[in-house]
This record gives sequence, C-alpha cells and structure tokens, in this order.
Amino acid sequence: MPISDTTVRNAKPREKSYRLADARGMYLEVTPAGGKYWRMKYRVSGKEKRLALGVYPDVSLAQARERCGQARKLLADGVDPGVLKQTNKAATENSFEAVAREWHAKFSPGWATSHADKIIRRLEGEVFPWLGSRPIGDVNAPELLKVLRRIEARGALETAHRVHQNCGKVFRYAVATGRAQRDPSSDLRGAIPPAQEHHHPTITEPKRVGELLRAIAGYSGSYITRGALQLAPLVFVRPGELRKAEWSEFDLDKAEWRIPEHKMKMKAVHIVPLSTQAVLILRDLHALTGTGRYVFPGARGDDRHMSENTVNAGLRRLGYAVGDMTGHGFRSMASTLLNEQGWNRDAIERQLAHAERDEIRAAYNYAEHLSVRRKMMQAWANYLDKLKAVAEDIPILQSA
Repeated sequence: MPISDTTVRNAKPREKSYRLADARGMYLEVTPAGGKYWRMKYRVSGKEKRLALGVYPDVSLAQARERCGQARKLLADGVDPGVLKQTNKAATENSFEAVAREWHAKFSPGWATSHADKIIRRLEGEVFPWLGSRPIGDVNAPELLKVLRRIEARGALETAHRVHQNCGKVFRYAVATGRAQRDPSSDLRGAIPPAQEHHHPTITEPKRVGELLRAIAGYSGSYITRGALQLAPLVFVRPGELRKAEWSEFDLDKAEWRIPEHKMKMKAVHIVPLSTQAVLILRDLHALTGTGRYVFPGARGDDRHMSENTVNAGLRRLGYAVGDMTGHGFRSMASTLLNEQGWNRDAIERQLAHAERDEIRAAYNYAEHLSVRRKMMQAWANYLDKLKAVAEDIPILQSA
C-alpha cells in the first residue's frame, strides 16, 4: 500500500535504518540520525540497483513519485537511469564553467585581488552564458571563435584578446587534469584583429614637464594629494601601487621602498630606490600620516587608502585635461625620457616592473640592475629638479 504525506512526515528515527515502501520500487529510507532519503529499486539485466531520488522534505512525496516515473520511462526505453545520472553529473562537473571556476580558484590566490576579480567577471560576462554548460572536452575552435567574434563586433578588441588568453589557460588546465584532449584556442591565433595599442596620455617635452612640476609644487588642494602628485614622477610606479603604499614597506634610512609581491602585477617583490628628493617628501608626509597604515590615506578615514581618482582629479584641478595627462602618464614620461637619454633599457624596464614572460624568472630578478637603478633614480630626480627650475631640455648624465 502506498505511503501518505502524513506517514512520511511522522516517520521517526530508530536504532537502525528502516524503509517505508511506496510503489513501483520506490521507498523512503529513514536513518538513525533522522535523515529521510527517497530511493528507487530496479533491475537491469537481472542485477538489482538503486537510484537516489532526493531528500525529504526538500523533495516531497509527489516530486519523488514524479522522478520515479521518469526513471521507469527510461528503463522502458532501455536506458539505465543510474548510469544516465552519473553521466550527466560528470558532464556538469566537467563543463567549461566548472573547470574554469576550478582553475580560477586554484591560481587566483597568487594574483592581485583586482586582477582575479577582473578575470572571473570577464569569463562570467563574455564566455559562460554561451559555453559554460558545454563539456569542456567537446568545445571546439569554431565555438570559441563565435564567442570572440561577439566581443569583436562591439569593438572591444583588447577584451577579445584577453578572453582568448584566459580561455586558453582554462583549456590547458583541462588537458592537464584529464578533462580535455587539447586546447582549441591555439587554433585561433590570428583569427581576431590586433587591438590598437593604447597609450596613456602623458607629457614628454622637457619644457612642458617643467611646467607640470611647477604646477604640482603650487598645488593648493589637500596636502596628502599634493604629496602623491610630487612623489608620482619620482618613483613612476603604477597608480594603484602608489595610492596603496603602506609605511611598513618603506625604509627611509636605507632610501628604499619594497612593494610586496601580492600588490605587484609581476607577482614578485618590487624594489623602488628612493632619491633624496623622494625621501624628503616622504619624511614630510610621515609627520602627517605616519601614525596610520597608509602613506596616502583616503578622505573617509586613515584605515582606507586614497581613492583611485584622487591623483587624476588633482591633475584636472591643475588644469590638465583627461587627454593631456593622467596618473599613469608619469610612467610613460619616465620611460620615454630615460630611454631617449641613454639609460640601460633593461634597468628601465625592471624599474617600471614590467612583468616577465617567465614568472619564475621574475620572482628571482626583483633586484636585477639594482645598482644601476639607484644611480638612475637619483639622476632622474636631479633632472626633474632642473626642469622645474629652468624648464630647459637638460640631458641626464649617467655619470651624475
């Protein structure tokens, strides 16, 4: 006789598990811990098997009977419902989205938080809606190209290339973990037009650099913002690295700033030799913010660093439009002028902390060319002082 909702609801645990039979091989198993599990008993080729139908009360009696009926229909068609369920489960676990999220969870702890967030958002918005449910081993190059073409169609070529790169890493992880035979993204090299190189607005004409430095010296806004604007051209780190600078990272007596690897795009400690001019600015700031965590605390409190728009807003206040100069432009300024005036290119690249193609090499080379870089950073600061004073095209002397 089939069981009722009341019987199911009132079933109490006993010392040992027991079953309440329903119909068509379905029953409720009640465990000593009080769990209530729907099961279906069936036979395939004379062998008795069991199929899990769900857990009460999440799955009601009516829902369990419906699932039992569906399983019986599969049996009538010669399909083992247990095998089909395992196949579907494996397909779900090996879907592109599941593998991509696993890859991201495994490797993202070693990335900057902002970088990790950007990658998963990119996959969620650009890839998962179309490829997420597909078994990763079945995804082919034309399918991936269709996804990339959709991004290309809206003019986001740089995003298309980044999605291509991200997907390639996911596919290679799938190959390494035995869930795909090959990486189809490798077949798409050259399928997307190259993105136009993006240049951050900057100033590289020595006379205009001098004008900018004099404008910064006369900045009448926040003292902390003024300090950030003064320090930016002397250290030419990325804007995020500057505004997140912490006093614990500095050794002013040694004239050195060591940015920890978790803050760096290159995933390695970055040493910034400090010129005497930079040390003076920092000692001055220390009197104001040195009791807190951040060199440049935000307006909302000392426990938060300066916002990402502060330096650019300061430049706008000085009269420099978005297309004229940005906080990132100080890096381009230094790179252009230092290269033009003959400094060791490798030393410049290392000081700019441009990521190595080989991450292992990057991890060991954070101090590379350090003696040259110390000399270069002091000569650069002296050069900027001269530009600020006379605004003439004065060469940097490597012997200085």
